[in-house]
Amino acid sequence: MTEETERDCMEFDVVIVGAGASGLAAACRLMQQANSAERELSVCVVEKGSEVGAHILSGAVFEARALDELFPDWQERGAPLTTPATRDELYLLKDAEKAQKLPHALVPRAMHNTGGEQSRYVTSAGNLCRWLGEQAEALGVDIFPGFAAQDILQDEQGAVRGIVTGDMGVDADGKPKDGYMPGMELRARYTLFAEGSHGHLGKRLIEYFNLNEGRDPQHYGIGLKELWDIPADRHEPGLILHGSGWPLDKHAHGGWFLYHGEDNQVMVGLIMDLSYQNPWLSPFDEFQRMKHHPVLARHLEGGKRVAYGARSITKGGFNCLPKMTFPGGLLIGCDAGTLNFAKIKGLHTAMKSGMVAAEAVFDAIANDSEGGEELTAFTEKWEQSWAYAELKESASFGPALHKYGTVVGGAYNFIDQLLGGGKLPNIHDTTPDYAALKPAAEFEKIDYPKPDGKLSFDKLSSVYLSNTNHEENQPCHLKLSDPAVPIRDNLPEYAEPATRYCPAGVYEVVEDDDGQPQFRINFQNCVHCKTCDIKDPAQNITWVAPEGGGGPNYPNM
Repeated sequence: MTEETERDCMEFDVVIVGAGASGLAAACRLMQQANSAERELSVCVVEKGSEVGAHILSGAVFEARALDELFPDWQERGAPLTTPATRDELYLLKDAEKAQKLPHALVPRAMHNTGGEQSRYVTSAGNLCRWLGEQAEALGVDIFPGFAAQDILQDEQGAVRGIVTGDMGVDADGKPKDGYMPGMELRARYTLFAEGSHGHLGKRLIEYFNLNEGRDPQHYGIGLKELWDIPADRHEPGLILHGSGWPLDKHAHGGWFLYHGEDNQVMVGLIMDLSYQNPWLSPFDEFQRMKHHPVLARHLEGGKRVAYGARSITKGGFNCLPKMTFPGGLLIGCDAGTLNFAKIKGLHTAMKSGMVAAEAVFDAIANDSEGGEELTAFTEKWEQSWAYAELKESASFGPALHKYGTVVGGAYNFIDQLLGGGKLPNIHDTTPDYAALKPAAEFEKIDYPKPDGKLSFDKLSSVYLSNTNHEENQPCHLKLSDPAVPIRDNLPEYAEPATRYCPAGVYEVVEDDDGQPQFRINFQNCVHCKTCDIKDPAQNITWVAPEGGGGPNYPNM
C-alpha cells in the first residue's frame, strides 16, 4: 500500500503494531515459545504513544483468565492487580433524581463480577500494559514507543510484509524541518495489527482484503472516563457500580460505570453507543451531567478529578467480527473487535486473541515458512478458544439493545443468558452507526447545564487533564476528503455534529471576517478517540496517525 521509497530498513520475524493488551500478549507468547524451543526469534512492537500505556484507556474491571494462561505466576511477578472485585450494584436511573437498584438475581449473568470461576480485579489498563511491556522486554522483545505505524508494506502479490513508520519533523505543508527523520521500513515475515479500536491501518486492511464480507457492519461506542481521588471514608476498594437510563433517552443507548480502585481512587465513566440518532447530542456533556445524579454524586462529592480521557470502543461483537487473517498477517484485539460487550470487558479476550495469533505464527515459523501466506491455522485455533465461545454466546447482546431499547432489549438478553447464551434467535443490526443519525430539524436543541467545576467540567479543562500534546507545526492528521462538506452539507442538515460528538473540542464552526461560517480543526486537542472517523454522517473525516509520541499521555487510566 506504500510507494517504493528509499528508507532505512530493519528485518524482523514478526512486527506487532500497537503495545496494548493483545499486541503485548502476542509478543510475550511468541518469545515464550521461542525460548522454550531454544529458537532465535526477532519480535518488534511499535507503539505510537510516547510510552507503553500512554494511549491506553479502559474502565477497567479485568478478568484474569488469559493472564492466568500467559503468566501463571503473575502475582509473584508483581502484576498491578491488587484490588479484587468485592461487590456489584446495578441501577436504572429514571430521571435526574430517582433510580431503581436492580436485585442481584435480575442482573444479567455476564455482568456478575463476584463469585464464579474467574477472578476479576479493578485496575488500570494502562498500568497493566506497562507491566506486560516489561515482561515482553525481559523475554527479548524489542519495543519502540513514540513510533507510529503510518503505512503498510506489501509485495507484488499483495501480501503484507511489514509497515512503514511515520516521518518525524515535517511541517504543516509537508516539508522537512530541522531534525527531519524519514520513517523506517520494518519488514517481517508476519505482521500483527493490534492498534485498538478502529485502527487506521486495520480499517484499510479490512477494506482492501474485504474482510467484513458477510458480516454485519461494525458498531462502536464512545467511552469517556475520569479518575478521581476521593476521601478515605467514601472509599470501598473493589466496589463495582453499573447503570443505564437517564440522561440518555430512547434515541440513544449506553451505560455508566463507577469502580472503586486502589489508593482512594474511583474510576467513573459513560459508554454511549455511536448509533445514536439526535445530532444535537453531546456524549461529553451527557457524561458531565450524569455525574450529578445522587447515585454517582455520593461517591464523588468531596473528591478531586485528576485525569480525563476518551476512546472509541469496538462493541459489535460476534456478528460484526471480520475475518482476522489475510496474506502475511492478522488482525487481533479491538482492531478486529474481540470485546465482549455483554461483560463490558475486552482485555481478556484481546489478550487471548493475541496469544492464539502467536501460536499460529510460531507454528508457521517453526516449519521454516518464509512468511507472506495466509495463516488459516489461526482461524481453527481461534474458533476452538474460550474467547470465541464467549463472543458467540453473546452475539445478540448489542443488537437487542439497539433494536428493542434498554428495557425490552435488556429483558431479551437476560432470558438469553438465563437459557445458557445463544439459545434465542440471533438478532442483527445492519445499520452503520453514522447512518443512524437523523436531521437536526427532527429534534429540539439540547440546552446542557453549565459545569459547576465540582462534579462537572468543560472540554478544555478536561483535555488539559489528558496531558494531550501534538507538535503544532505538522500536517493535520484529521483528513477531510472534501473540505466543503462540513459547511455545505453537515451544517444545514445536522447542525455539524462534529462540534458535539468530539469529546475534546477539536472541531468548531466559526465565522470569518465576512460573517460566513468556517470549519476549524484544532488537531492539537485530539485524544485519538476516533469518534469523528466513525460518526461523521458523510464519512468525510479520516483519522491517520500523527507524528509519533503525540496525543494523550494517560496516567493510571
